[in-house]
Amino acid sequence: MDSFVVKADEKVSLAKRIPLGIQHLFAMFGATVLVPLLTGLDPSVALFSSGTGTLLFMLVTKGKVPAYLGSSFAFIAPIISVSTTWGIRYALGGAIAVGIVYVVIAFIISRIGLDWIDRFLPPVVIGSVIMVIGLGLASTAVDMAGLSAGGGPLASVDVRIALFTLAVTIIGTMFFKGFFAVVPVLIGIIAGYIFALTQGAIDFTPVKEAAWIGLPNFQTPQFNWAAIAVMLPVALVSITEHLGDVMVLSRVTGEDYYKSPGLHRTLLGDGLATAWAGLWGGPPNTTYGENIGVMAITKVYSVSVIRTAAVAAVILSFVQKVGAIISTIPQPVMGGVSIVLFGVIAASGIRTLVESGIDFGHKRNLVISSVILVLGIGGAELGIGAVKFHGMALATIAGIILNLVLPQEEKRAE
Repeated sequence: MDSFVVKADEKVSLAKRIPLGIQHLFAMFGATVLVPLLTGLDPSVALFSSGTGTLLFMLVTKGKVPAYLGSSFAFIAPIISVSTTWGIRYALGGAIAVGIVYVVIAFIISRIGLDWIDRFLPPVVIGSVIMVIGLGLASTAVDMAGLSAGGGPLASVDVRIALFTLAVTIIGTMFFKGFFAVVPVLIGIIAGYIFALTQGAIDFTPVKEAAWIGLPNFQTPQFNWAAIAVMLPVALVSITEHLGDVMVLSRVTGEDYYKSPGLHRTLLGDGLATAWAGLWGGPPNTTYGENIGVMAITKVYSVSVIRTAAVAAVILSFVQKVGAIISTIPQPVMGGVSIVLFGVIAASGIRTLVESGIDFGHKRNLVISSVILVLGIGGAELGIGAVKFHGMALATIAGIILNLVLPQEEKRAE
């Protein structure tokens, strides 16, 4: 029935809540495990920190907001950068620092409101940085797909697997309907995995050796100011994404979560969930648009359904066979989906610029965006004492400074 709607505070019977919760689990699963697979973290820990982080978020927001929190794509490049230079544990320390920044900004918002965010992070800065996030990872996707070696699809198994996965992901993104339209990346990974199986490219030894039940591979964080400096600027972008997600969620459910429980509470919950993830060895969390899409389709906005999905994710994280199967996904499969995924991230930055009406006929906008793109994609590095800023972090800081110091231009006459 078109009129059938289950509101956020309504209870759903267990018989309906379980399949609805599993549906949300599928919606978040592909993206949540993709981030650790790309960054060297453990997928089972990501499931654990995602599920428990969502439950923590619900506690902070008084059970009023039906949002699911999963691994954040915005931090893929910073995590890889920090891991390469200092080690993966320092990236976890950076994640905790990011969570603390969320908490501080949530406190500021609770006191003085949101106007200052628009001043520091206007669409020309945010859109350009989001483009850097996607385009900065382009070479990673190409390398994973085996497309940087110049081999043909007939000669290279890796290239065949990557191109097949890419094709299925594109078809799913373009033509799938209903719930399947929400999870084209997950379907692409499954299809690519099956195709890789037919090519003899999967080793099931880790699955055979894994126990059925056991603890995820938790890791303890380590802290370094230089590593933290790489992670922190990206927090400003993910915070802005959070504002957008909460606004969309409010529109979908017909509630105003900016007022109740309040944006400061949703941001506080997101920040605590991110710090919590770093404490255990998981990637930073963020509110998931995939699950908002599922709610828009089903018209079921019950927090109890999202809670069921979170509990299911935690339970799944202790099933070591699942983690072992995830670890057997061939790199070309991840490369195939990443070509679309990272491109979509970059395109969403362009969309931000277009929908915000950014006029690049104004030199100010042109300069800000140009500097961000070149510094971010070019991998520029600048040191201040022992702390070094490079890539996306340097680009974000440069964009904020330019936005504050460059004079506003008068509107051009039509």
